[in-house]
Amino acid sequence: MQATPLFYPPLKNPNLKPLYFRYSSTFSTKPPLPHLGFPRFPSKVHRFIKNCIVSSHELSHLDTEITTQNGGFSLCDRVNEGEDDKMLGTQSLWRQIKEIAMFTGPATGLWICGPLMSLIDTAVIGQGSSIELAALGPGTVLCDYMSYVFMFLSVATSNMVATSLAREDKNEVQHQISVLLFVGLTGGLFMLFFTKLFGSWALAAFTGPNNAHIVPAANTYVQIRGLAWPAVLVGWVAQSASLGMKDSWGPLKALAVASAVNGIGDIVLCSFLGYGIAGAAWATMVSQVVAGYMMITSLNKKGYNAYTISIPSLDDLQTIFGLAAPVFIMLMAKVAFYALIIYFVTNMGTHTGAAHQVMIQTYCMCTVWGEPLSQTAQSFMPELLYGINKNLPKARMLLKSLAIIGASLGLLLGIVGTSVPWLFPNIFTSDGKVIHEMHKVLAPYFVALAVTPATHSLEGTLLAGRDLKFVSLSMSGCFSLGAVVLLLVSSGGYGLPGCWYVLLGFQWARFFLSLQRLLSPTGILHYEESNNCKPEKLKAA
Repeated sequence: MQATPLFYPPLKNPNLKPLYFRYSSTFSTKPPLPHLGFPRFPSKVHRFIKNCIVSSHELSHLDTEITTQNGGFSLCDRVNEGEDDKMLGTQSLWRQIKEIAMFTGPATGLWICGPLMSLIDTAVIGQGSSIELAALGPGTVLCDYMSYVFMFLSVATSNMVATSLAREDKNEVQHQISVLLFVGLTGGLFMLFFTKLFGSWALAAFTGPNNAHIVPAANTYVQIRGLAWPAVLVGWVAQSASLGMKDSWGPLKALAVASAVNGIGDIVLCSFLGYGIAGAAWATMVSQVVAGYMMITSLNKKGYNAYTISIPSLDDLQTIFGLAAPVFIMLMAKVAFYALIIYFVTNMGTHTGAAHQVMIQTYCMCTVWGEPLSQTAQSFMPELLYGINKNLPKARMLLKSLAIIGASLGLLLGIVGTSVPWLFPNIFTSDGKVIHEMHKVLAPYFVALAVTPATHSLEGTLLAGRDLKFVSLSMSGCFSLGAVVLLLVSSGGYGLPGCWYVLLGFQWARFFLSLQRLLSPTGILHYEESNNCKPEKLKAA
């Protein structure tokens, strides 16, 4: 038995004769009749033969195309070009960078709004009381950093929605949204009751006996912010569903309104009415409720019912758990590392804690500019990795564009982000001792910030490819090593600069580990390429 190659469908076109003689070395000395036989196919031809049934009308169109495009090898390329042109990964490098910028521009606003709210709180409170400014440290850990633990909901929603849309299954998208909204609402109610019952105890345990004087102010902040937990998590699910649909403008409008509410509320309640840290908490809480409501409204306008909540089945829970558990471990390790830094810094004194609060808030404000690169990868990579138009070379090209933008953005953020606390520290505080501590960490602050956007693009690609085991293990390893080094640095008396140099190492370790994984021949961008390039052959009887 000898294998014979697949053949194109018979095409009655006299223009095919020049095509044959142009590639006469590929065939036998006599033209095969009535078909043209090709011993190997380009990858798209192979994909077309596997996946497409061509109508007579399409064959007529293709008959014309084959004599005009690339010496005749565009037969199946042209069939899928209409769909491929819709994909970000099909474009030239610079056009692709432009398209990424158009998506990440609005998406950047989404990630900025959260840290911006905390940064506004920091700036307003810092003008009134150093004790309340220091209290924002543990307060934001229990509100903002604990909310990051539930970012697995955001990642799972975006990934699942983008994957289902790549497979053109809108009913599945609606079901996933309804189930994830239920999970978000349940998690929000749990955190609301946890904050009410154990918030004060958690703050006292976190700050330690030497900082008991800041616990009352921190607890006031936490109890008020805790009222918004259900709205926060439900809003995240709705926002991530929109991003999975490649819409970043709708959520941006919602968060723009929320940021305005927070800013106006801070000024009125804190600066004019003198409510201090409690006023800042009320302004942030109300703005988060407004954002959640507008996120749901934005999703409804896309034709999906965001008010429908479904209790997940066992299969739904297994699917969510399989995707969310590794992401949860990754995010937990990241959040725990930042919280551990705050824990060690808080025990270094009020001025050091206040200085770190300013620096970490400005740092987070800058790093979120890189998060849209991760979101872009999670929104656009699935169709190139496992959609109906799978194409690994185009996925690598998309990653190249994301990495170029990440490196450029990192350098820009490093310069701008370092200049603000260096040249304009009075925006946050007028305390000379706090400013002196802030200036000690400018060097590691710059280097750590410069690599962060590129790291986000790499990790977003790994999440899009569902290389979740590696992501969770690498982040856990970075956290474990970083925690040990933090303990040594803190006990060695290296102060706030020592903690920031550990943060620098943590960020660069994440970058190199993710880069090595994506460049590996067994990575998600390479491991199936050899199989895709091998044409299937029919065996002759």
